[in-house]
Amino acid sequence: MTSFGADSGGGSLGAVFRPQLPPERLRSVVRAADEAGLDQLWLWEDCFLESGIATAAAALAWSERLKVGVGLLPVPLRNVALTTMETATLRRLFPGRFLVGLGHGVQDWMGQVGARVDSPVTLLREHLDAMRALLRGERVTSKGRYVQLDGVALDWPPPTAAADTAVYAGARGPRSLRLSGEAADGTVLDANTSFAGIRRARQLIEEGRTAAGRTEHHQVVHYLTTATGADAAIRLRAELEREGHDPATGPGVAGDAATVAEAVRQALDAGADTVVLQPTADEPDPEGFVRFAAQEVGPLLS
Repeated sequence: MTSFGADSGGGSLGAVFRPQLPPERLRSVVRAADEAGLDQLWLWEDCFLESGIATAAAALAWSERLKVGVGLLPVPLRNVALTTMETATLRRLFPGRFLVGLGHGVQDWMGQVGARVDSPVTLLREHLDAMRALLRGERVTSKGRYVQLDGVALDWPPPTAAADTAVYAGARGPRSLRLSGEAADGTVLDANTSFAGIRRARQLIEEGRTAAGRTEHHQVVHYLTTATGADAAIRLRAELEREGHDPATGPGVAGDAATVAEAVRQALDAGADTVVLQPTADEPDPEGFVRFAAQEVGPLLS
């Protein structure tokens, strides 16, 4: 298991299966992660690559103990009742193993499919409020700007434990981060977030939590761009350049297990609860990458 305790600041370690890989590659990566003892595997629902729910269902079925997260599902593409039904079904089929996050979606992509909205923040808030209530087993009527529900309740809600009703939000800007603190149970920070950015995100999330009177712990998941192997520095530099970062100072880590473990510790110290190692788009060995995370980096954090 790659969960680690208080001596390292607490937290969990995960890795990403990037949807730039073909769907048929997922099974071997899932099996490698599960057998290696990785705690979490995270998936994306990016246009126009792979479905988050379909891949999550397959990954859960192909593994025995692996937690599977989707970060993120773009809410403009989705009806909240359907997303909640899918989430509740997976949480009943695979108790304690499915994590889900909602996001605005990339606005250009949303425009391509005719789903772009005038107020992405309003849409995300309405989805979060409705989905969390439905997962709690409530009957929901909503007459929001975007979310319209008339006496909707799940026939098969998940168990009422906090983990079974939790919904995360993906956030970058101040408004979205405050909203996540107010209306979500956790926040997913993408790989463009620096360690200083994690600290700032925690502050903004806390402002939202205070405004909403929330006191339970708010989980923060941080994606960390990671490259290892002989050409690690070259691949990380190229990845940072593709994302518009200065390759000398941009967020990410390249090196051996000790180097990566130190970067994970810095993310934890900055306020992350879970650090998810995100391979570069040209990672040559995705199965080896998840084994590296679980068997080489994880033990250094225990």
